Amino acid sequence: MSGGTRLENANPVIFQRSGERLLTASEEDEDVHDPIDDREIFDMIRSINDPEHPLSLEELNVVEQVRVKVNDAESTVGVEFTPTIPHCSMATLIGLSIKVKLLRSLPNRFKIDVHITPGTHASEEAVNKQLADKERVAAALENSSLLEVVNQCLSRSI
Repeated sequence: MSGGTRLENANPVIFQRSGERLLTASEEDEDVHDPIDDREIFDMIRSINDPEHPLSLEELNVVEQVRVKVNDAESTVGVEFTPTIPHCSMATLIGLSIKVKLLRSLPNRFKIDVHITPGTHASEEAVNKQLADKERVAAALENSSLLEVVNQCLSRSI
């Protein structure tokens, strides 16, 4: 953050990034049906920038592959994310960034559920309600200032 604003979590724990996924020949072949899996979704969201730190959500352990659930046959994606502190004021923005990344990256057939890992945030219920409300998400993305911040989180500056 800029302008002398005090960071909520000034010294976050930084985690090791996982290795890049090795693609098989059938995954690279456009003629072979390749169902979307947990790792593919994790790879889409792991490099999202944290809004407060020059680190990725993976490096802060906000997103983990074990907290991504995909059912390609039923066209559902579920992502749990864990804010670094229980009173993180950026939780909604982080969830919105994850949701926007998936909305922009996945086919329209997918229903996307992004929510906070149970028991890890003081306002978990309120944040989850906002992220699950399509109208609230759409309204948030019509706010040019908020959209600019989300786009900064989604830029590949790391």
